[in-house]
Amino acid sequence: MTEASSGERGHRKTRTGVVVSDKMEKTIVVQIDRMVMHPIYKKYVRRRVKYKVHDERNEARVGDTVLIEECRPLSRHKRWRMKAITHRAA
Repeated sequence: MTEASSGERGHRKTRTGVVVSDKMEKTIVVQIDRMVMHPIYKKYVRRRVKYKVHDERNEARVGDTVLIEECRPLSRHKRWRMKAITHRAA
């Protein structure tokens, strides 16, 4: 059985981030922060990126911490799918 026909499509990237917007239907915006060292000043700088994420059942709310997984393009901007809600907002 070859690797292509086994059903396994390879390793998909997963990230953990915070929901910053849930105003769209079946879509949330997740912000992921990371700290990187500046190459010249040797000081840690915050880098953040926002992803549009598919949320099929509209479960996530603003402030929730979610686990997202890379997937095929679902729309013009959506390439991630929500896998689980790891922590609910207060």
